[in-house]
Amino acid sequence: MTILTLALAFMGGFLVFYRDRPVEQKIPADNYINNQPTNAKQNWESKINEQGGVTATITPIDILSPSSEWKFDIEMNTHSVELKDPMLSTVLIDNEGKEYKPTSWNGPVEGHHMNGVLTFNQIVPTPKFITLKVKNAGDIIRSFTW
Repeated sequence: MTILTLALAFMGGFLVFYRDRPVEQKIPADNYINNQPTNAKQNWESKINEQGGVTATITPIDILSPSSEWKFDIEMNTHSVELKDPMLSTVLIDNEGKEYKPTSWNGPVEGHHMNGVLTFNQIVPTPKFITLKVKNAGDIIRSFTW
């Protein structure tokens, strides 16, 4: 009788303490890219280049493998140089030196202040690092690496 009472008390205690406990979610290892869950908000470092009278700020918006398009927020400001089509000559370069041309630019094509989103097709397989090279923003070739 004592053993039965102890067993029932143990089971009752177990149900009370563990019944509403949240279940830990496990994400399979293949759902991780660069040690981040694929559904995580991406927070990439902005890179700034201030040469030749032009300030260029580039921030990746979406550059993880599951994304079919890789996007960069680009802002350029100047008061001394006329910016003319710098996005048309911009290329994305992978760690093996292969160059990729943009598929679209959502922003102005010339002026003293440019802000928009530059889009590339996804790079497969995911490179170890990428470099965005902007060629026609003043007389400087600007490189931004992530």
